[in-house]
Amino acid sequence: MKKTTKIGIIICDRYRTCAGGKCLRALRNKEGAFSMYTDTDLELVGYTTCAGCPGGNIEYTGEEMVKNGADVIHLATGMLVGYPPCPHIQTFKDFITMRYGVQVVVGTHPIPQKYLDLHTGLGTWSNPSWAPLIEQAMSDEQTRKAYD
Repeated sequence: MKKTTKIGIIICDRYRTCAGGKCLRALRNKEGAFSMYTDTDLELVGYTTCAGCPGGNIEYTGEEMVKNGADVIHLATGMLVGYPPCPHIQTFKDFITMRYGVQVVVGTHPIPQKYLDLHTGLGTWSNPSWAPLIEQAMSDEQTRKAYD
């Protein structure tokens, strides 16, 4: 029997009406940031927003997700590809990790190709500090195009 990794997802409040289609598809297909879970089943135990800048829901959402068994909390790809990208990603990641002792991964579904092209053209992610933040959500071009 495979181990099950329990996942929580926090999305940017700008997308609070998002039904989660890309994130859930990526979770199901183990694409994007979920591709790291090759030897485990995945179970979603929480899905909510940060509650808007500067992320007032981060403190409470992390606690609830961990109480619901979350092994890992993912900060959704929308926090990276929205414009401007979330300026609080690293703070959220550091806080949740330190406060709850749970792994935090930046990214859910693959970065769609159209957003990669846009942000590359704008130079959004040219600062080296973005490289580790977008790393898990990168995929091959064919997969990125499938998420356009």
